[in-house]
Amino acid sequence: MSLVVEQLCKSYDSQLAVDRVSFHLKQGEVVGFLGPNGAGKSTTLKMIAGFLSPDSGSIQLNGMPIHPDTIEAKKIIGYLPESNALYEQLYVKEYLQFLSKVHGIQNASQRILQTIDQTGLGLMQHKKIGSLSKGYKQRLGIAAAILHQPKLVLLDEPTTGLDPNQLIEIRALIQSLSKEALILFSTHILQEVTAICDRVLVLHQGKLVADEPIGDLLKKHNTNLEEIFKLLTH
Repeated sequence: MSLVVEQLCKSYDSQLAVDRVSFHLKQGEVVGFLGPNGAGKSTTLKMIAGFLSPDSGSIQLNGMPIHPDTIEAKKIIGYLPESNALYEQLYVKEYLQFLSKVHGIQNASQRILQTIDQTGLGLMQHKKIGSLSKGYKQRLGIAAAILHQPKLVLLDEPTTGLDPNQLIEIRALIQSLSKEALILFSTHILQEVTAICDRVLVLHQGKLVADEPIGDLLKKHNTNLEEIFKLLTH
């Protein structure tokens, strides 16, 4: 399984949000997607997920092109957007049952229970989504993204609102997912990147300014990731 992004561009009116971004990902990697607010991370993830069309450039997942009309490729993508919209009147398990029907999942009951266990939602499964804390809503968003066992998992700020114990659990979950899928996630929590990523992509003003294994990046600059981030994005 591979993801190939080539010369991706996207503008909003006269504002160039993503400027000729290219990178390749392969299965087994956990890749952190970094950059200041407004750097183009969420726009890039939306294009990879097939929610937005690029102005130019191409995206291929295992040789299949991705754009808003490509259903087959999108079937094997899991996506947690930055704005995690949920049906707050549904119960947690009911919501996952609904999604299992949308995805046409076989053995849905077994898969739902497995996903609930993976994301630590067991005590919340019979509660209404609207009553959940921000952290549990985030867990549910991750559960929705991985329920259909996608081959590419895109997570936009997945650890927002999680407490320290939840961070540890979700960190372990992301690492475990990499055995079966490509993982690309954006975050502002640089400690998370250092802890779980094999590689980092850094965007600044729409341009890709770094694409390296995290160990090589730290060794090259001989300092911590916070200082490297400042250096690359100023």
